[in-house]
Amino acid sequence: MDQSMPNWLKQRAELTPKRLAIKTKTKEITYGQLYENVQQRVNYFLSIHIQKGQHVAVLMKNSIEMIETIHALFAIGATAVLLNTRLSNQELAWQVTDAEATHLICNEDLKHKVEEIDRALPIIISEQRSTKEKSVGNVNAVQDYTFNQVATIMYTSGTTGNPKGVLQTFGNHWSSAIGSALNLGLQMNDRWLLAVPLFHISGLSITIRSVIYGTSIVLHERFDAKSMNEAILNEKVTIVSVVTTMLQQMLEHLGSKKYPSSFRCMLAGGGPVPKSILTQCIDREIPVFQTYGMTETASQIATLSPEYSLEKLGSAGKPLFSCEIKIEKNGKECRANEEGEILVKGPNVTKGYWNRQEATADSLSNNWLHTGDIGFKDKDGFLFVLDRRSDLIISGGENVYPAEIEAVLLSHPYVTDAGVIGMIDNKWGEVPHAFVVLKEQISKEELQNHCSKHLASYKIPKEITRMNELPRNSSNKLLRRMLKESLKDMRYDKN
Repeated sequence: MDQSMPNWLKQRAELTPKRLAIKTKTKEITYGQLYENVQQRVNYFLSIHIQKGQHVAVLMKNSIEMIETIHALFAIGATAVLLNTRLSNQELAWQVTDAEATHLICNEDLKHKVEEIDRALPIIISEQRSTKEKSVGNVNAVQDYTFNQVATIMYTSGTTGNPKGVLQTFGNHWSSAIGSALNLGLQMNDRWLLAVPLFHISGLSITIRSVIYGTSIVLHERFDAKSMNEAILNEKVTIVSVVTTMLQQMLEHLGSKKYPSSFRCMLAGGGPVPKSILTQCIDREIPVFQTYGMTETASQIATLSPEYSLEKLGSAGKPLFSCEIKIEKNGKECRANEEGEILVKGPNVTKGYWNRQEATADSLSNNWLHTGDIGFKDKDGFLFVLDRRSDLIISGGENVYPAEIEAVLLSHPYVTDAGVIGMIDNKWGEVPHAFVVLKEQISKEELQNHCSKHLASYKIPKEITRMNELPRNSSNKLLRRMLKESLKDMRYDKN
């Protein structure tokens, strides 16, 4: 029998109702108040026939209301399908349809992104909820959670084909929270600054941890370096999650100031932090914990603590307490310092992909997840990630897959071949650079406009280079390394 646990928010509200749950720039809310608000939202969702077992799409910006929406869906027993607000209308329509969502909840100013979805889908505007609220009692409104029950679905792009919906269970989220606490420690005065999107696993995992731990969140709608620093300096923030580009901007804005001694963790994901930035952080006594994780692992699965940040420069650290990591090549486990595919295992690892039996079977073997990432472990067991899913571009913390951009470029009638690689960018870390073969002349701007109709803005190629032919091997596979060679000395310094 699948083990169950009490509804997290209900339990937290009973244990510590007066403790601060969420603080924004304009509002503070306790766990008791948060639970009451969620119950009202539950009643409204039940009145519009959201039911246990349904998939409900959520397209919202970081806000207390979005957190309430997620907890309300959990309470009903519905699965929250969390959508990236930066996606194009076409990308959103595909994900909503693929997820078989029965309802879609969105902010008023995001409605235009989903109005043309070609299916009968009730669209619920979050801001209008209070005017339609009515009590229907709390029948089936506070479900216990079972470990194997799917809580959330997040879509992640593959290197080929359409995005896949990652199934994240309550057990995955619980195990992630416990593993993080065992790794980073837990203090009752902890306040986690949350400025990463709630529709990403990094943001959602902070929300879930706070309820399980009984700690507080300082919630920002979006990243702003100045506001982040002010929160750390003035609002008793102890932990913050960032990617390298965020950390770099925060250091620039910090100037000669220093964070208070109560600030204990700068959790940095999205690739290794450069030595120059780590050195600055050490000089300023900022404790940086480098981490490795993915949507499929419900956040971090390995973390490097500050005492090793320079000694093991570039390492993502060691696995969390309940997790395992190994490196394989040709089906055999690699020796120390031997490169191979990174495999991960643990109770926080997804049980598969929504409606993708073949992809699930390809990725999961004996509970080991084949990440597709390439890396090695040194003689001391520290993980080094060499390539994020080989061709993955990480732009400002967002995952960008070249194949997705190439497919859009090839859909243009003037493009006969296309290849995309990541180009180093001082602001975003990397940006997409496209190479195209054309049968008729077309400008870079026209191709970028074509991409903008199908792709999120961060996926649109920053530069497009015309070639007579792209480098391919005898099997017609694109040789990206040769494209990278041609650009190795180029830099883009402006947005």
